[in-house]
Amino acid sequence: MAQKGVQLDQETFSCSICLDLLKDPVTIPCGHSYCMNCIKSFWDEEDEKKIHSCPQCRQTFTPRPVLVKNTMLAALVEELKKTGLQAAPADHGYAGPEDVACDVCTGRKLKAVKSCLICLVSYCDKHLQPHYEFPAFENHKLVDPSEKLQENICSRHDELMKMFCRTDQQCICYLCSVDEHKGHDTVSAAAERTERQRELELSRQQIQQRIQDRERDVKVLQQEAEAINRSADKAVEDSEKIFTELIRLIEKRSSGVKQQIRSQQKTEVSRVKELQEKLEQEINELKRKDAELKQLSHTEDHNQFLRNYPSLSGFSQSTDSSSINIRPLRYFEDVTAAVSEVRDKLQDILTEKWTNILMTVTEVDVLLPQPEPKTKAGFLKYSQEITMDPNTAHTRLLLSEGNRKATLMSQRQSYPSHPERFTTWCQVLSRESLIGRCYLEVEWRRRVYVAVAYKNISGAERLDECVFGLNNKSWALNCDQMGYTFWYNSIKTPVSGPQSSRVGVYLDHSAGILSFYSVSETMTLLHRVQTTFTQPLYAGLGLYWHVGDTAEFCELK
Repeated sequence: MAQKGVQLDQETFSCSICLDLLKDPVTIPCGHSYCMNCIKSFWDEEDEKKIHSCPQCRQTFTPRPVLVKNTMLAALVEELKKTGLQAAPADHGYAGPEDVACDVCTGRKLKAVKSCLICLVSYCDKHLQPHYEFPAFENHKLVDPSEKLQENICSRHDELMKMFCRTDQQCICYLCSVDEHKGHDTVSAAAERTERQRELELSRQQIQQRIQDRERDVKVLQQEAEAINRSADKAVEDSEKIFTELIRLIEKRSSGVKQQIRSQQKTEVSRVKELQEKLEQEINELKRKDAELKQLSHTEDHNQFLRNYPSLSGFSQSTDSSSINIRPLRYFEDVTAAVSEVRDKLQDILTEKWTNILMTVTEVDVLLPQPEPKTKAGFLKYSQEITMDPNTAHTRLLLSEGNRKATLMSQRQSYPSHPERFTTWCQVLSRESLIGRCYLEVEWRRRVYVAVAYKNISGAERLDECVFGLNNKSWALNCDQMGYTFWYNSIKTPVSGPQSSRVGVYLDHSAGILSFYSVSETMTLLHRVQTTFTQPLYAGLGLYWHVGDTAEFCELK
C-alpha cells in the first residue's frame, strides 16, 4: 500500500502531455497542471482556432490564458526528485497528444483501441468490452482509433452517412438521397466501397507489377552499366597497348633512320677525307717539284742546267680528274623530305580514320535515343565548333574569319591542287566531322545551300555525284529571299517557315535524325529527316549564284 501511495504521488506530479515529472509547472484556469513548454506548444498549435483548451478535460478558454509558474508545485517536484522518485512510467495506457483518447473516460483519459462507426465513439479496452459482450452491438463496425468520426455525420441532417452519390461523387445520408440528391445514381457506401476496393486491388496489382518491371529494369540497367564499365576499361587498356605499339614502331623506325643517316654520314665523310688526303699529298709533291724547278731556273751555269733539266722536267699527270665534281648540295635534305611525306600521309590516314574511331565511340548508346531539344539552351548543349576545310573549297570561294566564312568571288583563289577539292560547283565541306549529337548555326546572305554530306562527295566530277542535294550522299536546305526548299537525291521538297538570316542544324547521327530550324528570337522547325546514316557526316555550304553571297558558321556561346 505504501508503494501504491508513492506511485500515486508520482503520477500526480507528472505532466499528462510528456508523461514526465513537471518542469516549470503551471496551472491553467481549469485546475490542471502542465510543464510550461508542453502547454505552450499545445496551445501554439491551437492558435489558428482562436480557442484554447485543456488537453485533459477539454475545457476551452478565450482569450489564451497567461501562464505563470506555480512555485508551490515546483518546490514539491524538487522535493520528490530528492527522495529518489523518477518520472512516471512511460506508458500507463493514458492518451498522449498524438493519441486518440477514449471518449467515455472521465478525468485523465486512456488511449482508445477501437472506434465504432455506428456509435461514432472511440473506446479504450475497458469501455470497449460491451461491444464484445452484448448482442446489441453485434452489427457495429469497429475500426482502428480515428479522430475523424464526426466526418461520417451529415452536417445538414445530423444523420450517419451510409450512402454514396455516384453522380456527385460524395458520401450522403438517407435523407440526402431523397432530398437534394433525389434522382441521382446512389448506392450504399458499403457497395461503393466494394466496387472501389476492386478497383483499388486492380490498381495495386498494376502498381506491384510495375514495381516488379521497374526492379527488373533496374537490375538490367545495373548489369548494363557493369558491362559498359568492363567493356570501356578493356577498350582503354587495349587501345593504350595498340597506341604504345604504334609509338614504339615509330620510335623504332625513327631510330633506324637515324642510324642509317649516321652510317651513311660516316661513309661519305670517310670517302671525302680519303680523297682530301690524296689531294693534299699531291699538293705537297707538286710544291716540292715546283721548288726544284725554281732552283734550276736560277742556275747560271748553262752546262749544269742542261745536265739536270732532263731529270727535273718530267711531270707525271695525276690519275684523278683535274677538278672534283660534286652533285648538287642537297646532302640529306631528301631524307627529311621523304620523312615529311610519310608524316603527311600518316596525318591524312589518322584524320580520316580518327573520325571513324570517334563515331564508333559515340555510337555506343545502349539506351533509347534522347528526344530532340525543345529550347535554344537545349540545342546549345550540343553546339560544336565548325570550320571550313580549305582543301575542299572551290577556287571561287574566299575563306575568312578563321575559315568560318565563305564569300563567292569573281576571281579564282590560288588554292593548291587537292583531290578532295570541289571543281565544278562553288561548295565547301567542314574540316570537322559531325559526331554523335551536334548542333550548328549558319548565317547567310542572299542565297546559299546549307547541307550535311558524306566526305566522298568532294572531288567527284559528275553533277549528280558532287552537288549538294542531287544524290543520296547529301541533304541540303536551299535558303533565299523567296523562302526555303529541301533537296535530297534530286527530289525537291517545298518548306514553309518564317524567313530568317540564320539557320540551325541539329543532328543525332546514331538516331538518324537531321533537323533544320529557322533561328531568330525563337526557333521554328523547317524540315526534319529520319533516316539511317552509314558514314560520318560533314557540314557543307554551297554558294552558286551571285558574287558577294556569303555564308558563315556561327560561333555559339
